[in-house]
Amino acid sequence: MSLRPVARRAAQRVMVGDIAIGGNAPVVVQSMTNTDTADAQGTARQVFELAQAGSELVRITVNTSEAAAQVPHIRRLLDAMGCGVPLIGDFHYNGHRLLTEFPECAQVLAKYRINPGNVGRNRKGEDQFAIMIDVARRYNKPVRIGVNWGSLDQDLVVRMMDKNARLAQPKDVSEVTREALIMSALESAARAEELGLPHDCIVLSCKVSEVQDLIAVYRQLARHCNYPLHLGLTEAGMGSKGIVASTAAMAVLLQEGIGDTIRVSLTPEPGGDRTQEVEVAQEILQTMGLRSFAPMVTACPGCGRTTSVVFQELAQGIQAYLRAQMPLWRAQYSGVEEMRVAVMGCIVNGPGESKLANIGISLPGTGENPAAPVYVDGEKVATLRGDNIAADFKQIVDEYVARKYSPRVTDMDSSYVK
Repeated sequence: MSLRPVARRAAQRVMVGDIAIGGNAPVVVQSMTNTDTADAQGTARQVFELAQAGSELVRITVNTSEAAAQVPHIRRLLDAMGCGVPLIGDFHYNGHRLLTEFPECAQVLAKYRINPGNVGRNRKGEDQFAIMIDVARRYNKPVRIGVNWGSLDQDLVVRMMDKNARLAQPKDVSEVTREALIMSALESAARAEELGLPHDCIVLSCKVSEVQDLIAVYRQLARHCNYPLHLGLTEAGMGSKGIVASTAAMAVLLQEGIGDTIRVSLTPEPGGDRTQEVEVAQEILQTMGLRSFAPMVTACPGCGRTTSVVFQELAQGIQAYLRAQMPLWRAQYSGVEEMRVAVMGCIVNGPGESKLANIGISLPGTGENPAAPVYVDGEKVATLRGDNIAADFKQIVDEYVARKYSPRVTDMDSSYVK
């Protein structure tokens, strides 16, 4: 798939480890663990799985002393696995204490997330926000100032509501709340800079749970600053609802050039795979033509001509196979993520779609000759029959990848390139 040129909003470039956010950098996919961070082995394992699925940044909860103490160990475990994904620490309420009491935790994290609605002055009179910014400045760490609809600074909300009530024509409550979100983010960013945090170390987010609110907030936020913006519904929901809501909101903003990192905050089913949110985020960007992550499978929905489930099973199996192979292919070959594969169910559109893909197969529909023609770069190369069509087709895909895509040059290899 050729990438679609979308006019991106000009945002300040921020480095998170070796990942660039903003500027001319591609939109970055982010995710978050749901393990107890005090369980270092379990957390490292889930971070690794998320990174293998394609998450370029992974956020972990740092909410207790036990969790903060394990962050350096988690980093070491990941490094031992060969997983260099930057870790982001998610702090609420007690982040000022954890960052100061556990300096190694503060050092190994690549970025801090601070929610200004949950950080203020405690009963001792300590300026918790200032303490956290000071730690970030000391260790040269970027900060995402992440304002949330559900944990907005209530003093700010009350002041703005009172001011609104005195207007001749008061605004709607939801509009005032959106304005409070934006003001909280911008004022907190300004204060962080006053405290010495560089402009190019700040990322903003204003998360809500409704599609139209998210679009309205980020359009306004984008007009008032050049900080990189992190997109995502704060509670997208479960299953198809969460996927549809996240796609509907973020696709509009991304098409307008707004958004530098994204997360799809899906509620997993009990025992469900956390990596689904990474795959959905990638698919949003890839189907919009903004980035390429893994070969895409084109498959027809089926109809009365395709009463057999063979093509459905093959399409599902091929999609799973391509995703499973991507960590290996990504390390070995350049450009394989842009490959297109078609798995079609009958003669109506099967041959045509197969010819348009890099590799395509057209399975026989009801009453058709029990043969499956295979097309490679528009040319028919084989006809598969029998019970081994799936295995034979996967072999054709493997051979095509090895033949078509150039071996990736690693840093080690590059020293030998003349």
